Amino acid sequence: MTELKYLSGFGNECASEDPRCPGSLPEGQNNPQVCPYNLYAEQLSGSAFTCPRSTNKRSWLYRILPSVSHKPFESIDEGHVTHNWDEVDPDPNQLRWKPFEIPKASQKKVDFVSGLHTLCGAGDIKSNNGIAIHIFLCNTSMENRCFYNSDGDFLIVPQKGNLLIYTEFGKMLVQPNEICVIQRGMRFSIDVFEETRGYILEVYGVHFELPDLGPIGANGLANPRDFLIPVAWYEDRQVPAGYTVINKYQGKLFAAKQDVSPFNVVAWHGNYTPYKYNLKNFMVINSVAFDHADPSIFTVLTAKSVRPGVAIADFVIFPPRWGVADKTFRPPYYHRNCMSEFMGLIRGHYEAKQGGFLPGGGSLHSTMTPHGPDADCFEKASKVKLAPERIADGTMAFMFESSLSLAVTKWGLKASRCLDENYHKCWEPLKSHFTPNSRNPAGPN
Repeated sequence: MTELKYLSGFGNECASEDPRCPGSLPEGQNNPQVCPYNLYAEQLSGSAFTCPRSTNKRSWLYRILPSVSHKPFESIDEGHVTHNWDEVDPDPNQLRWKPFEIPKASQKKVDFVSGLHTLCGAGDIKSNNGIAIHIFLCNTSMENRCFYNSDGDFLIVPQKGNLLIYTEFGKMLVQPNEICVIQRGMRFSIDVFEETRGYILEVYGVHFELPDLGPIGANGLANPRDFLIPVAWYEDRQVPAGYTVINKYQGKLFAAKQDVSPFNVVAWHGNYTPYKYNLKNFMVINSVAFDHADPSIFTVLTAKSVRPGVAIADFVIFPPRWGVADKTFRPPYYHRNCMSEFMGLIRGHYEAKQGGFLPGGGSLHSTMTPHGPDADCFEKASKVKLAPERIADGTMAFMFESSLSLAVTKWGLKASRCLDENYHKCWEPLKSHFTPNSRNPAGPN
């Protein structure tokens, strides 16, 4: 496949036109009486018209036919997609899933939409407040089918297999160790090349932002220039048998037919676009003296709530880095959190749990549920002679953290058949080291 081109910059005002139609962007205005090449002008709004400029999101698309050119939507089976957070009783236990099983193509062909499975979530779609975490498990490309989400933004984390994503703005190739964000209302279709698996964080009513850096300064963490935006590309393709547009609306799925490909945008401009990011570009901040910094220093993107400093959802990674903290227990500390923490593993071995937590699986530590290193990790990290060391080489773990109390779905607890019933046992060997007669027991250093 020809290498794809991209624009760069997070949230930038961009403009792009397919080189097959030079001059297809109108000059000096958004909505001329007659557009160049007799295209239709269509605005896609990602925020209210009257939002402040700093948060106002919209793009203008110049297309062969407007997106309204479709037959009526009809309800379809939503499979394992749900927003019913009361399917099963709450479960405050530590939960861990073995790698989610990908259906075999030889047994049943499953594309991205058919392979969506809601694992957990909270909030209310109709009031634009909440999140959902989905797993996608697929083995075939979307043929003459596209999807768009009226409920929120998708942050997609591929774990196994590359994703070639067609959007109204152009094409993106997203590989494991990269992420992409498809924002609310944007139509897209995904080609896959093998049995494919990944994770999705969906946020309702807000968009992802770069976290504020505070005293870190002007540079660090995920730098804006490393976010890539597709360039305009179109296909003028008739589909006599009908092209299916699938819409997720109020948590339900609907389908409509049209006669042409929806990827008929010849040119566009604006700041409301899909984008991707390579996690290897994250500039890591870490402790260089003592103690374990809070994991918020590893935040890539945040979806803010109305409460200052509190996120509806954060996307956090645990990338390869140096560990140099002196006189310190270096793995993650034992913790009870007012936030909910879902973790996934793209590759490698997570430092706090070398066994059991595997690529393609996950864990959920709910609000105020205690968690931390397993017994083996604690014993080793408490006794090792400290020296500068590389941490997490060959590994990429991540966390979806939310201020909401997440409810697990019936699929997550039962139908997936991947729940690890023995997870709690990793802490059972923990034993007391209390020395009531010696405040300063001998240590390794």
